[in-house]
Amino acid sequence: MSSDEGERAAGVMSRRERLRLETSREIKTIALRQMAEGGPGAISLRGIAREMGMTARAIYSYFPTRDDLITALISEIAASLADAVATASNAVPDTDPGGRLLAWGQALREWALAHPESFRLFYGHPVPGYQPPENGPVEQAARRVCRELTRLVAAAWPHARHHQPEDTSWSDLHPDYVTKIQADLPDVPPAAAALALRVWGRMHGLVALEIDGHIHPVAGNPAALHRAEMLDLVRSLGLA
Repeated sequence: MSSDEGERAAGVMSRRERLRLETSREIKTIALRQMAEGGPGAISLRGIAREMGMTARAIYSYFPTRDDLITALISEIAASLADAVATASNAVPDTDPGGRLLAWGQALREWALAHPESFRLFYGHPVPGYQPPENGPVEQAARRVCRELTRLVAAAWPHARHHQPEDTSWSDLHPDYVTKIQADLPDVPPAAAALALRVWGRMHGLVALEIDGHIHPVAGNPAALHRAEMLDLVRSLGLA
């Protein structure tokens, strides 16, 4: 094969790969819309195939089962969220742990508002009949989100410990959570790990209420309400 033929062949493969990637993205977009319209149980490969004018056999070449599609969706969603909050917190100097936590919380809200269906799929009700593969991409991506927030709380712990109870033991936490924390962040004490869960609850709570439409009827400025909560959270940890 000549060099020109080789370049043309490479170009054909490149176009095929791009087409496959675009089709895969369209499948995922329609799946999220199905969920928005009918709930998590409404995701259907056959329904997506009909909408796209594909045969069932053709769409199964992209995702052999509905669970494969959901796994791909959730793992990409978790990775997108992890990237967004990490980028925001990393933009703040390590010397400002309160600012890093504040940036993390604000980035969570901004990402959720930009991707409401993704937020619901990741943190909402489970998809009926779906069980993510053990230690698969979904678990790994979700673990990254948890690990990074716990790392931020651990960095703030020298200040926060004076404002928090320290009588927490590892036995107070779920064994699976303990295993992950001790593997990822072996120097984190149990009280700091427990604090990370409480921090997460406050960061997540108002966002979930806003995404589900419960904040707008009672708050004229949800962004200001959320920022006030995040500032109060940071102050409660003894951080400026």
